[in-house]
Amino acid sequence: MKQHFSQARTNFPQFILIIILLLAFSASSYAASPDYYQIQVFRLNGKDQEAKVDNFLKDAYLPALHRAGIAKVGVFKPLASDTAAGKRVYVWIPFKSLNHFAEIQEVLVKDQAYQAKGIDFLGAPFNQVPFLRKESILLKAFPDAPNFIVPKHQTAPADRVYELRSYEGPTENLLRQKVKMFNQGGEIKLFKKLDFNAVFYAEVVSGSTMPNLMYLTTFADMKTHDERWATFRADPEWKTLSAIEEYKNTVSNSVKLLLHPADYSDF
Repeated sequence: MKQHFSQARTNFPQFILIIILLLAFSASSYAASPDYYQIQVFRLNGKDQEAKVDNFLKDAYLPALHRAGIAKVGVFKPLASDTAAGKRVYVWIPFKSLNHFAEIQEVLVKDQAYQAKGIDFLGAPFNQVPFLRKESILLKAFPDAPNFIVPKHQTAPADRVYELRSYEGPTENLLRQKVKMFNQGGEIKLFKKLDFNAVFYAEVVSGSTMPNLMYLTTFADMKTHDERWATFRADPEWKTLSAIEEYKNTVSNSVKLLLHPADYSDF
């Protein structure tokens, strides 16, 4: 009896070690499963089409996605000062995986409430189209930001500024270096330290300007936006990081969009 107890006591630390390793493996496996995102860009010819898209998204599309288990969908428009105001609507949708993305498309086809509520939009006649074209961008979250974060600004939606940036790489390998700069290089950590309230950082896996990455930072208002970027540009960490040779010449074109959330957006 004493011998068995002694053996069990000897093996107990080993048992605990095994449990710790299993938990660590489980946690790492979970962290290694990145989100996927879709950005839909509706191109419009004016206010009439904008109203049709708004009504469809508010009354049919977002409620259908909510029923399908997607709680947070972002809908954004260019600031009033932008020449694209009234001509673009951006819809951001998160997915757990590529399979989840495919499954949701099937769910929408079978959702009778969605089909009924969206009939004027989905079944519009050829000479009364509700938009000119729709672009779809599919993205995979970065390792250092595998899951999206919803900001909690207290300002009115019309005052908030959401900045969507796209960095195009000259080549696939140079884009890899820019992605590395965000992750191993610490650019994501710097943005977090300076309170940029980023929703996501991700690489485009299917889109019209590849190879490129995109990310969305958010601010309570334009004053905060300007102050945060001024702080970022002056930060010693950024100056050191941007001077590293392997990260130079990794962006051939950058596109910056200043947006505000629609009043029916989930955030």
